[in-house]
Amino acid sequence: MSVPKNRESVRRPPSLALPRKGGGNGALRIEKLCRACVAPTQAFLSFGALPLANALVAPDAPSSEEERYPLTLTVCTSCRLVQLAETVDPAKLFRQYVYLSSMSPAFVEHAGRLARRLIAERALGPASKVVEIASNDGYLLQHYREAGVPVIGIDPAVNVAQVAAQRDIQTICEFFTAELAGSLKARGEQADVLHANNVLAHVADLPDFVAGIAAILRPDGVAVIEFPYLRELIANLEFDTVYHEHLCYFSLTPLVALFRQCGLAVNQVERIPVHGGSLRLFVQHAGAAGPHPSVADMLAQEIAWGVADDATYRGFASATTQLRDSIPSFLRQLRARGRSMAAYGASAKGATLLNYCGIGRETIDAVFDRSPLKQGLAMPGVRIPIRAADELVRARPDYTLLLAWNFSDEIIAQQAEYCRNGGRFIVPVPSPRIVPAEADSGHAPP
Repeated sequence: MSVPKNRESVRRPPSLALPRKGGGNGALRIEKLCRACVAPTQAFLSFGALPLANALVAPDAPSSEEERYPLTLTVCTSCRLVQLAETVDPAKLFRQYVYLSSMSPAFVEHAGRLARRLIAERALGPASKVVEIASNDGYLLQHYREAGVPVIGIDPAVNVAQVAAQRDIQTICEFFTAELAGSLKARGEQADVLHANNVLAHVADLPDFVAGIAAILRPDGVAVIEFPYLRELIANLEFDTVYHEHLCYFSLTPLVALFRQCGLAVNQVERIPVHGGSLRLFVQHAGAAGPHPSVADMLAQEIAWGVADDATYRGFASATTQLRDSIPSFLRQLRARGRSMAAYGASAKGATLLNYCGIGRETIDAVFDRSPLKQGLAMPGVRIPIRAADELVRARPDYTLLLAWNFSDEIIAQQAEYCRNGGRFIVPVPSPRIVPAEADSGHAPP
């Protein structure tokens, strides 16, 4: 395995430690240099100071106890990695976690299809090993275990790892690092297939994380990595995907260079529809397999799209500012006509949208969600109470703002009775619209 030269300078770029609200030090760092290549970065969009998106609160908790942190998007002047200027202490974000992947049947099925594909393509069996980084509640690894393939999950969230253990998914409750990967390798625990779904964006020390992948991956193994695609985020104005847990927003261009510096190669890339549009990378040790044409094709597409152009990011910032104003205006028009309104999906992206757009209890009466870990709490910052999803049909609000819009088809199908009774959902991005559309008004408020 090769590692980056001057690795320490890559792993620990200069930063400015700031005190958190309420005292203490070290909860927040302001990063001056790129997380991947340590070149300077430049800011292009500030969200102001927002609460942590998954820091759900008791409805009666004092507002003074709720911490807020600046949230600023920057882009690297060299490798073009889009990233946050701020890093919140990962222990605050991930040691206790409220998101359970299995709450979405569609996402569980997505994981099952991928597992079945890899079992067939890689001829996996009892002598194989599948490792998942950020394995959550076992939503993916359960499919391998049921097929007789040994698995190891790695996830830092204590409460979520306990859920996985109840499903008989062996889970190491730690953050994934090169050191942890090295210890697993020393024990003979290397991966024929390694999964890292929607975790790369959470990583502050990208070179260390990728070096860990190189260490734990067998010489002929493959790492399958999924993440929301920056190009879709910008094209569809998915600004609510930005929150403190998501430190980076990836295109393929910077990742090819990042993996190369650790002796790995991106050999294939696929576009997939989950989470508003994502990429799936197949990564192997350099020389283990030849590159698929999809890699060169996508790199060329990104150049044509404007991955290297500052105007791409300035345009996104301008359009996001306009959308920030248009969403609450759309909702106010409905409220002014006497319509009742709720929201669905106590998601992290929902917390960004509500707080950045200034939408609170004056507009939204409640947020409905399927997760028992969230019910009875309230959305951070705006303090809108969270209720069980099956209560939506009884509450019968005229409109429900779909905060978890990335699962819109699934949610609308689950809430068919609500729609049959006249309820309508509002999808907020890339522009607010009503679904099912109302015959008398199309996508505009009635």
